[in-house]
Amino acid sequence: MSKITINDIAKAAGVAKSTVSKVLNDAASISEETKRKVRDIMKEMNYTPSSIATQLARKSSFNVGLLVDLSRKDDFLNHFFYAIIGGIESVIGKHQYELTICNASSDTDDENASSGFMNRLVRSGKVDGLIMDSSIWTAETERLLAELQFPYVLIGDAPAAVTYSAVDIDNENGGQLLAQHLISQGYTRIAFIGGEGCGEPLFDRRVRGCAAALQEHGLALDPRHVLVGTANEANGRLFMSQLLTLPAEEQPDAVICMNNYTAFGALEAARAAGISLPSQLGIATFDDYPLAPYTYPPLTCLQMDTFELGVQAAHMLMTRISEPSAAAEQRLIPAALITRASTVR
Repeated sequence: MSKITINDIAKAAGVAKSTVSKVLNDAASISEETKRKVRDIMKEMNYTPSSIATQLARKSSFNVGLLVDLSRKDDFLNHFFYAIIGGIESVIGKHQYELTICNASSDTDDENASSGFMNRLVRSGKVDGLIMDSSIWTAETERLLAELQFPYVLIGDAPAAVTYSAVDIDNENGGQLLAQHLISQGYTRIAFIGGEGCGEPLFDRRVRGCAAALQEHGLALDPRHVLVGTANEANGRLFMSQLLTLPAEEQPDAVICMNNYTAFGALEAARAAGISLPSQLGIATFDDYPLAPYTYPPLTCLQMDTFELGVQAAHMLMTRISEPSAAAEQRLIPAALITRASTVR
């Protein structure tokens, strides 16, 4: 038989989980009648309160943890990471909270990763809430945090059917925006290059958006025009070169790139092949940083507001800390299209 949790007690009593927590702490704000009702149900269901949950409810460190895997240096030691930090700080500082960056990679294996940061940060009371990169999320993480009713928010692509708060850039809509722009300029054979391929959420969402825009205009994404691999300059050159080896009538007339580095490589390969941009070929990319404005020609791109990503994550966490019974929510931040000479005919 599974262990009875606060959730079970709240459901049986017809009250919020936060009310059960307050009953456990004998909060003066809860009426004696409600306390009596909840305690009677606890006895009936043989519920044993978690001493950890009780301790967490009684103390506050006024600290928020940003949990990331710093072993993935390309993801986190860059402009986007610091923009997210700035966004978080701009919100939590007004609430007198401090930000602590917590390295999940110090928990060396997947099996113990959740228990590692749970002990270091949550059970120790070092932080009052977590903002967590979605790549760290596991079903076990969700179970442990839910059991303690510990407030947290995911940044990034959230798993399906989430029951917690999460925020991300709207990457699917971003793919649509880029493809729609290219179609409006007269391009009809659009390729997508870079990214780890099917199964990687970021890649899947961006390609799905691109394909949806093409379908709306009676066009299709040719599987031969989707080339996957690490999104870097070398692969940008390689993939562009491979596309140019197709028969002339089968070559793409526009390419959407996973990031700036892929786009720069593709641009160089097209130039080496004597291809004229944008008359013969259009190249567009996700993200404005770091190269898009400075290439020749400058690259059409999507501006991804990662500062706002941090702002929204922090607002959501502050709500969950102050209102534990608040409903979970998922937010998507729209990307903005910046058109430049690489695609505008």
